[in-house]
Amino acid sequence: MTTGRKKKGTGKSRLYGFLFAVAIAIAVSCLTKKEGEQTQLQQPQQSAAAGHNVEFSIDLAIPQFTKATESQIVKHRGYTVSYNKKRKNPNWVAYELTAEEAEGTVPRNGEFIPDPLVKGAQGDTRDYNNSGWTRGHHAPAGDMKWSEESMTESFYLSNISPQNGNLNNGVWKYIENIARDNALKYGKILIVTGPVFTTEKGLGSIGRNRILIPDGFYKVLLIDDDGYKGIGFYCDNVAGKNKLSSYAVSIDSIEKMTGIDFFHKLPDEVEDVVESEYNWNVWR
Repeated sequence: MTTGRKKKGTGKSRLYGFLFAVAIAIAVSCLTKKEGEQTQLQQPQQSAAAGHNVEFSIDLAIPQFTKATESQIVKHRGYTVSYNKKRKNPNWVAYELTAEEAEGTVPRNGEFIPDPLVKGAQGDTRDYNNSGWTRGHHAPAGDMKWSEESMTESFYLSNISPQNGNLNNGVWKYIENIARDNALKYGKILIVTGPVFTTEKGLGSIGRNRILIPDGFYKVLLIDDDGYKGIGFYCDNVAGKNKLSSYAVSIDSIEKMTGIDFFHKLPDEVEDVVESEYNWNVWR
């Protein structure tokens, strides 16, 4: 009899132990689920915060295309160019300009020559002779005066497009000055610039090599001033006489013109604001 009572008691103990284990398992499961839900809610915030640490360098300035485009990427010391051999124009020229570089002292000096690193068809400086169009820089010589090598590179024809002479020596020059002034003000600026073709033929062509004449020109700028700020500029390829502020546009509008996605490495929520909004007073 004693043995039987001991067995009965042991069975209850086992039952109680089993129920207690089940209760513990349920409690742990609920706690784990709750912690998991908290982690999922926090994850986007952590991801966004990490994204804001994108290095402010030339890598951030390199754009990508949103549509199929003839492109050969060539990296020089002073800039990177996406060259279009069909148009014999760049698609874009991207570079960073620091305050120290903007204060360079190398004199303007260079010969317009084909880019030695470009493969395939290029134009020739003689194509511009008696054409009525000037050789318009995208990465200007004034931004490349920090080294003799970068100065020489700025005169490669992969960095040049046929440009209205008045625009080249007027409004476009002043927009270049805005970029330099802000490099000095903020320590560094990222710049992407290039031609705009509203049709495949543009405004026609010049010379034996049939260099296409752009319909206009764009320049987009990005600074880091306790947060990224951007602005775009667009000029028709005609004589420019308006106030500089009238050429300021959103980066989004330049993307629609060109099929180029600028600063795509920024977190989406940051890129959306930077490219849709701009404050002229920040830049002038």
